Amino acid sequence: MRTGALDAAEVQRQLAKTPGWALVNGALQKRFAFADFHGTMAFVNAVAEVAHELDHHPELQLSYGLCTVRFNTHSVAGISMRDFDCAARVDALVHPHG
Repeated sequence: MRTGALDAAEVQRQLAKTPGWALVNGALQKRFAFADFHGTMAFVNAVAEVAHELDHHPELQLSYGLCTVRFNTHSVAGISMRDFDCAARVDALVHPHG
């Protein structure tokens, strides 16, 4: 697996395979909606488990029924395949069967 920053063309190819995620200010970003605060916090806690397991930690912004998740790889000063792998794992928390 490539470990460095992806070039712009590869980021766009990977985004096409990662529905709902977008490149926003240098990070992969997606907003998740939930029925209530409890659902949002359950999601945040599940994301924390994934982040701990993969040792790759997103920025999270949350409110009552929303959580925005942002991934980038500081060590390569850009987007890496690791960010897309993490995005897929986060999506699987909400849609476990794809």
